[in-house]
Amino acid sequence: MLSELKQIRIEDYDYPLPEERIAKYPMAQRDHSKLLCLKGDDLSEHHFYDLPTLLPADSLLCFNDTKVIHARLFFRKETGAVIEVFCLEPHNMPVVQAFEQRERCTWTCFIGNNKKWKNGPLSGKWKVGDGEFVLTAERKEAVGNAWVVDFCWTGGQSFAEVIDAAGVIPLPPYLNREAEESDSTRYQTVYAHHEGSVAAPTAGLHFTPEVFEALKARGIGTEYITLHVGAGTFKPVSTPTIGEHEMHVEPVHITADNLRRLIAHQGRPLVAVGTTTVRTLESLYWFGVQLEANPHLDHMHVRQWDPYELDTHDMGYGDAYGNILRWMERHDGDLLDGATQLMIAPGYRYRVIDGLVTNFHQPKSTLLLLVTALIGDRWRECYRYALDHGFRFLSYGDSCLFLPANR
Repeated sequence: MLSELKQIRIEDYDYPLPEERIAKYPMAQRDHSKLLCLKGDDLSEHHFYDLPTLLPADSLLCFNDTKVIHARLFFRKETGAVIEVFCLEPHNMPVVQAFEQRERCTWTCFIGNNKKWKNGPLSGKWKVGDGEFVLTAERKEAVGNAWVVDFCWTGGQSFAEVIDAAGVIPLPPYLNREAEESDSTRYQTVYAHHEGSVAAPTAGLHFTPEVFEALKARGIGTEYITLHVGAGTFKPVSTPTIGEHEMHVEPVHITADNLRRLIAHQGRPLVAVGTTTVRTLESLYWFGVQLEANPHLDHMHVRQWDPYELDTHDMGYGDAYGNILRWMERHDGDLLDGATQLMIAPGYRYRVIDGLVTNFHQPKSTLLLLVTALIGDRWRECYRYALDHGFRFLSYGDSCLFLPANR
């Protein structure tokens, strides 16, 4: 199976997306965006505020509560050249700990206009509250196409406060515009909590307090887990077949209470909000499978092709998650910090989720492959309908609810 999957041609997952169909700005009201619903064999059009009435009454919606950081830092040299330092992830330090630092920390970063950064540190002065601070960046060694950068600053603020004041929200490159003040709010879900992403889990951008109230009224539960979205989420598949594409690594954070509640819900519909939530839930399953074979693993790292190589013996996700709970108990921890490179492509069999709320994705993207693994070739019908009926595409665009009949 794996050899056949690796031969999947990415050009078979292309579709025409005119530039004018890419939503450059969000709807004025989050939940007034359009919603395309594929429920069993039926395809229908709604508004997002209709979502609670379209879900099975005993569903559990699972969200990614990551928060987008102001990852783009701009330093101006005395020559006038502007250098951009794009913070990707902390270097050899957990995300939470990195944001708590108050004098210095080290990150892996992209550097824009790197040729103009000849030598020596960069520095700039910014205001925060009634005070100000000086932030200095010193470039260290290269790591692939990125760099290790040491930051130090005055003022005693946490790095979370520093980057919030000095940085700019990182919009997706396909929007082709600079971030505006409103993006700091609108390119963030209303339930964003744990800082660490450089891209929003955009399926969640449509939710409002009113939608959450309607979900509660229908008895639909909610659960929040965390996967910090990296810049690799925008990485195009540039190889002819997906077997040659290397998936990016993203950090996963899950609590013991999360696992207990998810296990308790087994047997009833579990709907993921966003592809990052899908990858988290399914990656946790595969870590549980790994622990079945080797209970003494010292960390979680789900590799790209693990699902297609591991023997599950048809393990249910409750058993897999139970393995993780016992592993956490042996390690005296209530929080699992792991990582995933999981690729979900046509041929993958979902083990945890029964449905998906998501936006419309770029042509020839790994996210479109993930959707196809859930609904098969009907993705073409859904995307053609959306193009023919005025739906808006990508991060600030409209959304879909997929509840396939075979789940």
